Amino acid sequence: MIEEKIIIGENTKYPLNGLLTLPDCAKTNLVPAVVFVHGSGASNMDERVGKLTPFKDLAEGLAKHGIASIRYDKRSFTHGLKLVKEKDVTVKMETIEDAILATEMLKKDPRIDKDNIFIIGHSMGAMLAPRIDAEGGNYRGLIMMAGSPRKLEEIMLDQNEEVLRTTKGLVHWIVQKQVAKITEMFDGLYQLSDEDAKKKKVGNGTTLYYFKEMGEHAASDYLTATQKPMLIMQGEKDFQATVEKDFEAYKQLLSDKNDVTFRLYENLNHAFVPSVYGNITKVKQEYNVEQHISEEVIIDIANWIMEIGNEKYNALLY
Repeated sequence: MIEEKIIIGENTKYPLNGLLTLPDCAKTNLVPAVVFVHGSGASNMDERVGKLTPFKDLAEGLAKHGIASIRYDKRSFTHGLKLVKEKDVTVKMETIEDAILATEMLKKDPRIDKDNIFIIGHSMGAMLAPRIDAEGGNYRGLIMMAGSPRKLEEIMLDQNEEVLRTTKGLVHWIVQKQVAKITEMFDGLYQLSDEDAKKKKVGNGTTLYYFKEMGEHAASDYLTATQKPMLIMQGEKDFQATVEKDFEAYKQLLSDKNDVTFRLYENLNHAFVPSVYGNITKVKQEYNVEQHISEEVIIDIANWIMEIGNEKYNALLY
């Protein structure tokens, strides 16, 4: 395995540190590659949360199977203060632009097979993957891990309702107040003008416009329109994107497509590591247990990529 330091958007307002990970076989053969796209919040290039490093695990694991990758610090991680000053931050500014810049970097690398570049989106990154593809990524295929075809605010409300369901006493009362406030905040979201949505703050510099703009570019619309092969992956014990409301929603939405592969993993959580507590109220404790992404998950991704690439990659798969 070879790792090279890179900068995404070097000559832009928001340069980002990153790593290009290459398999040894890239010295003699063109290799397929993936671009990693983070979930919500500010994340480093490894998508570190607690003691977990999902993107690092995937990059190193895929390299062993002949697949290169680019990962990089998220814009909100490196330039959070700059973004807070912006009144119209959207997922396009926060995530999509950098994913496309990383993709263009891969396409220019002479060691990469530019016709076999894939996107791996995790969580909100999975929700955005079809849009990133349509707005300039133009990938060979889409890999969506723990995502959803639903809207972001719907998922947020469901997560808060789940916390409400699992709490009692004073904590339950506090959460109940929070749920009511969030519900009221999103009520009538799509009837707001863009200017009014930009005036209403949600938190951490984010406004309602962030959700409105993302919702108006619904993942479901891109998913039904695309003709690209897709791999949709879900942990059975995921309490952030659930089997019942998200994985099954993908299945229903894409039931008439033949080029979609679904994978459900027993006892894995949102980060695709074994579930420890299985409770949304203990999410911090869950992610503070040092674990690594299941080898089964890495093998499934590698095999799917190689199958899409057909016979030209058979010699690289080991």
